[in-house]
Amino acid sequence: MRDLRHILQDEFIGLRVKVVKCTNPCCVGLSGIVIDETRNTFKILCKDRGEKILIKENSIFHFTLPDKTVVEIDGKALVGRPEDRVKKVVRRRW
Repeated sequence: MRDLRHILQDEFIGLRVKVVKCTNPCCVGLSGIVIDETRNTFKILCKDRGEKILIKENSIFHFTLPDKTVVEIDGKALVGRPEDRVKKVVRRRW
């Protein structure tokens, strides 16, 4: 089993993602592969809808890791530049 303590510091580009909850009802259920990440957004490549841009702060995501583990992450925890998120120390709250 993989240690998931540092999942927020990992790279998300290339992972499969599904939007579980979002303030925009059109985005709920979208799934695809993360192809780009900015401070506030993910750009995903959907099979049937092409490229879509998702706001991190308003969404809850299910990421599928390479070992087929599914992890649910609140987008509010991901807001910030990817290169700065790697350096950030995350305190466990559970």
